[in-house]
Amino acid sequence: MAAKRGDIFAANRAVGHVALSVKSVDGKTRRDKVHEAGSLRVRCPGAPAEELEAVLINTAGGVAGGDRFSLEIAAGQGTRLVVTTAAAEKVYRTLGPESVIDVKLDVAGGAALAWLPQEAILFDRARLSRSIEVNLAPGARLLLAEAIVFGRSGMGEVVKEGALFDRWRVRRDGKLVYAEGVRLDGEIAQRLTETAVAKGGIAVATVLIIPSRRDGSGHPRAARSIHRRGRRLGLERPCGGAPVCGRRGCVTPRPRACYDRAARRASAHLDQLTERR
Repeated sequence: MAAKRGDIFAANRAVGHVALSVKSVDGKTRRDKVHEAGSLRVRCPGAPAEELEAVLINTAGGVAGGDRFSLEIAAGQGTRLVVTTAAAEKVYRTLGPESVIDVKLDVAGGAALAWLPQEAILFDRARLSRSIEVNLAPGARLLLAEAIVFGRSGMGEVVKEGALFDRWRVRRDGKLVYAEGVRLDGEIAQRLTETAVAKGGIAVATVLIIPSRRDGSGHPRAARSIHRRGRRLGLERPCGGAPVCGRRGCVTPRPRACYDRAARRASAHLDQLTERR
């Protein structure tokens, strides 16, 4: 009987996949190829323009244990693409199997990609394994922002236990330029009180900027400006060379507002960090 229940549980897991590529046509960014499978969808509202906005939608209504989602986004030569989500992604409690989200981003030369999803909300005893792989061509630009909130404090929720494994790898022209790995498991509530983790906060976030210019000159001023707006989110100084990144650990009681302000500030400065022609 137990085995049969396990088979029924596995058969009812959500699986979704989206593959989106965009191209430049007469100076405007347009969809090139779109593939949708399972519960994931992508929509591009608005009139054709230099910059295209793509909105990801999870029709499953959240992420449960055993669900598997994959996304592949490709920004073609000279395009400008912004990718976001229709709502905050909720990762629910699981009876055992972890939820898996795999993201692959490819940005061609002269293209700019802004990955700006709304935050992911982890519920008590959720288990999430996520990987983000980014490949940048020479001259490509990237703004990548992600936030994870542990429970909805307004609803009185506390994430006591669970598991989070988050792995980021960013490469330019095949060379690794940024790597990050986060693993939280077991008594998450206790771990979040540690200074090196969240210092008692309820959210963690990263804002990463990689401009097209490699030499790093001209970065500090913009980075300091971003840092002033994002101190409560934990934004740091430039981390050597091209990337300007925000580290994890949000201590503000309003993590979404803080995260949004920091991401907008970072986006406003992205063009200032590009190569001068």
